[in-house]
Amino acid sequence: MKKQEATVREVALDTLLKIEQQQAYSNLLLNDMIKSSKLAKVDVPLLTEIVYGTIQRQASLDFVLKHFSKKPLDKLQDWVLVLLRLSVYQLLHLDRVPDHAILNEAVTIANKRGHKGISGMVNGILRNVLRQGAPSFDSIKEPIERLAVKGSHPQWFVNRLVDQYGFDEAEKIVFANLEHPVSSIRVNEFKSDKDTIKEMLLEEGVEVEESPFMPHALRVTRGAVQHTDAFKEGYVSIQDEGSMLVALALDPKPGERILDACAAPGGKSMHIAELMQNEGQLISGDIHKHKVELLEAQQKRLGLSIIEGVAQDARKLDEASEPFDRVLVDAPCSGLGVLQRKPDIKWKKKESDISRLQEIQADILDAVWKTLKPGGRLIYSTCTIDKNENDHQITSFLSKHSDASRDTSLTAVLPKAYHSAIGEDGSMVQLLPGQFGTDGFFITSIKKAETIEEVAE
Repeated sequence: MKKQEATVREVALDTLLKIEQQQAYSNLLLNDMIKSSKLAKVDVPLLTEIVYGTIQRQASLDFVLKHFSKKPLDKLQDWVLVLLRLSVYQLLHLDRVPDHAILNEAVTIANKRGHKGISGMVNGILRNVLRQGAPSFDSIKEPIERLAVKGSHPQWFVNRLVDQYGFDEAEKIVFANLEHPVSSIRVNEFKSDKDTIKEMLLEEGVEVEESPFMPHALRVTRGAVQHTDAFKEGYVSIQDEGSMLVALALDPKPGERILDACAAPGGKSMHIAELMQNEGQLISGDIHKHKVELLEAQQKRLGLSIIEGVAQDARKLDEASEPFDRVLVDAPCSGLGVLQRKPDIKWKKKESDISRLQEIQADILDAVWKTLKPGGRLIYSTCTIDKNENDHQITSFLSKHSDASRDTSLTAVLPKAYHSAIGEDGSMVQLLPGQFGTDGFFITSIKKAETIEEVAE
């Protein structure tokens, strides 16, 4: 007898279980599960929605389930809890899926994987959610705790947001993180022009529109770019618009010698090489050798040749025999700015991770500084919004290096649309989720003194 293919919700259940039990990254695992499950193409958007939505809303879903479950949630089997979460997510947040279909399939799965008692419990809880609706979050009296549950973020993270940005801004960030991310692509202007690329994509069934903020970007409104010839032949790259700002902040010129110290997976390196018109030398290093190898494939796809991938630990760099004109440190960070796109990060990271990462970031900055020539510029960027990894990190670095000063030229090199996010002295940008349709990003520019006299000043 032919084995019955798994349904969308069974695949969603298995995917969510693996993410939770194996600490797997949601984006990578979801792609693997789509391939191995042989789901129909038409079912993939629903699978993606259920998986990401359930992870995003996990704390608020558990709040609902605690109200209706007679058993404490930590006493339920893992797969039962995940099945309940994904079913309640659909009941409360998806309009196009009929309630009876959600309930029937949850009960069928519970029967198949458990026994009659479990399916009865699942049936009872879900029917009560349907009849009574979700309980009010107002029953949580403490405001920060209420925000953490309603906005589905870890309490420690919301505490830090409130400390660093104030309650109102923290609330905006939390709810922005629950929105669907904008899907942006960077056009490879070294290879063609934007209008030609737009026509190529349209012929392949991908609809795009101009980004209101970023000149190099298009926003995808329909279709999957990664399956097009335009992507395979290197006319476009998938990249968040906030990430595109990093290469613009570096302002690379053709013929320069540049270091991208923490380069993998390579999106910023490729953008830098495109802006250099493929003229000069770009050393792209990363601590993971297998990731460095991926850079070569990207370079080939985009028709570039000036990038030299190097496996190296950026914390252990010595003074370069030939110093670099510009250096980019896109530092390893907590990733707390990309929760729209990678919601599992917020449940995996711990507050103690931030202190550990701060030490690594500081070591990298100290090491790469030696490789920058006098008068050169260093761009430090992260995809986090935590100030200890950003502003405070740079303030500490500047206090230790008398030949380093804030470079105030970002207003001159970044698109006008982002000028409101640049700090008063022109040396720092903090993008928050929800502001420009980007991830949360931090970028700052530091200049190295050209002469001893300049240091003395």
